[in-house]
This record gives sequence, structure tokens and C-alpha cells, in this order.
Amino acid sequence: MASSLYSIVIDAHDMRAQARFWCDVLDWRILHADDLEVTIGADVSATPGLTFVPVEEGKTIKNRLHIDLNPDDRDAEVERIIALGARRADVGQSPDVTWVVLEDPEGNEFCVLAPKKSLIG
Repeated sequence: MASSLYSIVIDAHDMRAQARFWCDVLDWRILHADDLEVTIGADVSATPGLTFVPVEEGKTIKNRLHIDLNPDDRDAEVERIIALGARRADVGQSPDVTWVVLEDPEGNEFCVLAPKKSLIG
């Protein structure tokens, strides 16, 4: 039997603030919160979720794993997410790419894609 993607775990200085930001971005809700983790998702049975865990150290380099968002309208979504607290990021992308790189409030990069209908197109 193959594994299924359950949760993506993200290190955070302020895991509750990060959880609130991503809930606003994804229109999800906090499903569980204690001193060791905060888990968010669309519903308790809808996987994957995002889990934020506390860390002391700061982020020093570009993320090796990041989230891609698939909106209906890329430019409108970029502006909405910036209003929530994200910032534009330059990770070396060329000016003609079809995505926009942003950073969440703690500096984790993620991309807002041009609308896609499938995983390969």
C-alpha cells in the first residue's frame, strides 16, 4: 500500500501567527493548537494539512521545499495575499515566468501560479 500525503510541517517562530496567515490565504481553519504544534486544514478529514511547529533558529537560505498556489486570477490573488502580510521575493526567477514568488510573514517562499487545470498543464 502506498503512503498518502498527510501534512506539510513548517518551522515557525510564531506558529499561531503563521497558522492564521495561512488560514486566511487558503480559507482554512485551525484544527488543533497546543504548545507543540498548530495544525490547519479545510476540514479534519481533508488531507493534506499544514502543521506549524516552534523553532528557535531563523531562516537563512531559500526554502528547498515550497508551496504552489493555483488561483483563478494570479494577479488579483497576489495582491490579496500581499494585503494579508506576504512580500514579493526574488529567488532568481526570470522576468518572463508565469508565477509570482512571495514570502510569508516569516520569510518562507511560495509561488502563486498562473491558473492551471491539471498537475501537468
